[in-house]
This record gives sequence, structure tokens and C-alpha cells, in this order.
Amino acid sequence: MSRTATSVTKVTVLEKIRQAVIDRPAQIAAAKKQGQKVVGWLNYFVPEELLLALDVIPVRVGVGGDEQLVDIGGRYISTKNCVFVRAAVGLLGEKKDPYTPLLDLLAVDASCLQVFRLAEVVKYYFKYETLILGVPRSFTAPEGQAYFRHELQDFTAALEKFSGRKLEQAKLKAAIELLAKIRESLQYLYQYQSQDYANLNWRDVFEIVHAGFYLDRAEYLKLLQELIAELKELPEDKSKIPGTEPRVFISGSQLSPGDVKLINIIEDLGGKIVGDDLWTGLASYLDIQIAAPTVDALADGYLARVPHAALPYLNISTDSRIKKLKELLGRFRAQAVIDHTLRYCDPYTFKAGETKDILNNEGFPFLEIHTEYASSDIEAIRTRVEAFLELVRTRNDVAGGI
Repeated sequence: MSRTATSVTKVTVLEKIRQAVIDRPAQIAAAKKQGQKVVGWLNYFVPEELLLALDVIPVRVGVGGDEQLVDIGGRYISTKNCVFVRAAVGLLGEKKDPYTPLLDLLAVDASCLQVFRLAEVVKYYFKYETLILGVPRSFTAPEGQAYFRHELQDFTAALEKFSGRKLEQAKLKAAIELLAKIRESLQYLYQYQSQDYANLNWRDVFEIVHAGFYLDRAEYLKLLQELIAELKELPEDKSKIPGTEPRVFISGSQLSPGDVKLINIIEDLGGKIVGDDLWTGLASYLDIQIAAPTVDALADGYLARVPHAALPYLNISTDSRIKKLKELLGRFRAQAVIDHTLRYCDPYTFKAGETKDILNNEGFPFLEIHTEYASSDIEAIRTRVEAFLELVRTRNDVAGGI
């Protein structure tokens, strides 16, 4: 649920989406009784198109903000892993959420080596059936592209064996078209929420993105299209005064469902979040172009998009992640960047410094935050964010606002 009311105008479809999430575990349980299988998946490169085309139910695994799950996970995997990985291990071990008890298979891509280790740990300790999708380190080289094609072919063959179905081109084509429409709808909602008088805020849209981790994808698209139609009919929310809140863009690693600490702090201090490039947010839905309903085209489309920042990219001058970040800052009229990195997520930590240098040269104030799921650092983060937002306000006053 949103921390504050979205607007003076009630958006009815948003409530329908929230209710659909509540109802979803019972729907999946009923589908399993009819013989359908459920695949939980993690990270960035697992193509949902394959899962849908093989008539299995995809569920994106992982929650944030739960310190108890982190402690439980730390009994099985090194405490030098990031808190998301430890929490995911705890979640998969305890099975106290509505979804993990329903999983028949855990599919993991190896773009993040900590998540790869997670799959090994839960297979060994908790006896999950797991499937690993290899991801090349050199994703721009022809050798890397050939490797990923081969890996996805093997991954597809394993899914076919698991599901008891052969991949059909017609079903893959339908799945590609369905997910393309979902991505288009989510990008529309992101653009909409960044407007001055929108009836949704970023927090609402982020919640809607997370709803898509669980809901039936065809029903999800229907709800998204219904929501967009409703928003187009609603009058602008004139209760808002544009230009009074610093427009903040969140970058960095990820904010999983339930991890709201930083979001709460920014909003409590009067900041307006207008966008993100998180792999649990907008980044997963950007720039995926699949040229044909084939596994090779699927591999090419996923590998050609903006890379997961856990993958190395040593030539910073041509880093497509930085290029996309600057494009999004302009698209959402952001005034400042808060870079959120979960502790022990080393690839994002290493990239934060160079990202800061580039964006500072572009005129964007940049605040780097490292945090965990514990509540012990709330006041320290609040103090830093408060000073940062005051800096942005001062800059806006000097510049005469936007």
C-alpha cells in the first residue's frame, strides 16, 4: 500500500491490482491441482517468454526489508553476500510467504555470481530443483553472444523436459507479443507518474511493477490497460503544487518488494521520486527488442539491452548503462540522483564512484547510500538524505525552479 494517498481522486483500478495480488496465491494453488507447474526465477536475464510459451507459471522470487530472513539466510550462506541474497535464502528455506511453497523449480541466471551461489545453497540444503542460465562476462563480444545463444538453447531444452512440453513457435510468438505490451504499458505509467499533476506517484507505479512479479501475465496486461484508460479519463490532480519538491531519481542495485526504508525517508523529507533504473523496477522492462519467435532471437534481444550492472564494462566512455541513465534523467526531469546499494553488492559499489563523477559533470547532485535491511541505520540515512534534499532545494531556488 502507498504511504500516503495517491491523490484527491481515487484510482479504482489500483485497488483492483492490489486485490488481485492478494488473490493470486490461491489461484496458483488451484492451477497446480490441475497439473500446471510453477517456476520461481531470479535476476535479470531469465526470459519469461519461454516460461509462458511452455505453459508454466512464472513467479519472480525475492523480498526485501526483512532482517529476520537475512539472519536465517546467514546460517546457510556467507554473511559477506548481499542482504538480498541472504534474505532470499532465508525466504526459500522458511517458505513462510505465499509463493515459495508453490514452487516446482527455481530458475536463476548467473549475471550476479552471488545469486548463482544462492541457487547452489538452496539446492543443497533445501532440495530445490534448480536450473542455471549462464550469462557471458563479455556480453558485447561475438563470442559472448554465441555463448548466450548456446546457454539459452540448453536452458530451453531443460525447461521442455521439466514441463513435459515442446516449445511451439506460435506460443512463443504470443508470449513475446504479450510481454512487449506489458513493457510498453509500464513505460507509459512511468512517464505518466513523472508529470506534475499525475493521479499516480512513483511509489504506486513501483508497487504495480512488483504486482507483475506474481500475477497471471494476461490478466496483468488487462489490468494495466484498464488502469491507463482510467488515468486518461481522470482530471488532473490540481491539489499538487509543482516545483515545490526536489525531483529525485533512484539508481543503484535494487529495491525488492517490502524494502521501503529509503523510499519512506525520501518521501517523509519532502522529496518526490520521479524514476529509477533498478533491476527490480524500470530497468527490467527497457529496450528488449525480439526480432523473431526463436530462442536465438530471444537470446539476442535480452543480451542487447542495457546490461545488468553486475556484469563488467571496463570502457566507461561507451557504457550503455550510463547512457541510458542520463536519458532517463532527462525523460523524467530529475534534479538529483540517490544511488542505493545494498551492502556487499560489490559490482554496484564499484560503479557508484564513476557514475557519481560522470553525473556531477552533467550537473546532477549525487548521493551514495549503502544500507541493509536492519533499522539501525535509519537515522543516519535520514540525516544524509535531509542534507542532500536541502542542497537540491537551494540549487532550485538559485536557478528559479523548473
